[in-house]
Order: sequence, then C-alpha cells, then structure tokens
Amino acid sequence: MGKKRIVAKGESESQGGIRTGASSKKRVLDKAVLYVESTYNNTKLTLADERGNVVAFSSSGALGFQGAKKGTPFAAAKVGETVALKAQGMGVRDVSVIVKGVGSGRESSIRGFVSKGFSISSIKDMTPVPHNGPRPPRPRRV
Repeated sequence: MGKKRIVAKGESESQGGIRTGASSKKRVLDKAVLYVESTYNNTKLTLADERGNVVAFSSSGALGFQGAKKGTPFAAAKVGETVALKAQGMGVRDVSVIVKGVGSGRESSIRGFVSKGFSISSIKDMTPVPHNGPRPPRPRRV
C-alpha cells in the first residue's frame, strides 16, 4: 500500500522520483588526516580531508560498547577498522595521524586502521599539556 506515483507528460519513467545531485555524489580522496582522541572512557576517530572537512567518524560508544568497555584497546581497534572501511569506500590511500589524549586506545586504534591496508605518512602527538593551569583550590579547614 505504497504511495501512488503520477508520471507527468515529458517526464521519463526511469528518472521519476530519483534525485541526481550533490547528495548522491561519492567523495573521492587521495590523502586524508585521521584524528584520534583517546580518553580514559572513550575513543573517537575522525577522518578529514586536507582542508579539515570531516568526511567520516566513529567512536567506541557508537559501536555499542558501554561503560568501562568503551575505553579498552579492543574497542579502539574496532573503531579503527570501522573508520578504515569508510575510508576505503572513498579511495583514501595515504593518511597522516594526529593523536590527542592519554587513553589506552591510542596505538590500538591506529593499528586497527592500518590493518585494512593504509599507509601512514606521519604521526603527531598533539595531547594538550597544561602549563601549571589555574590556581588550585584552598586547603579545607575542618
């Protein structure tokens, strides 16, 4: 019991209802940048083109891992494989990696990504380090 489709005069049967535009266009990239954000609780991977436009992303929470399992190296490797499959569909060959965070999924997410046959040109560690930060709270008087 679907919708009735009316074909107007001059409209061909094959093109009726099918959109051809930017939304159906596949993105093709040679080089990409992989951003790895690894915290104690989660691992997020973002694949962007050289200009910084995000083309694919995933996280261990998005794959169905819950609670403490999200921060494990196994979950991070699965996230790396998931983003790698998305990148293969776009034709990415060369990847430079930027890592942020101190979690346990830093290396394993990159290993999961590389296991699908990508070549890595560079790995940068951009983990933010505080330069003594704000003033600490005063000692508590009891």
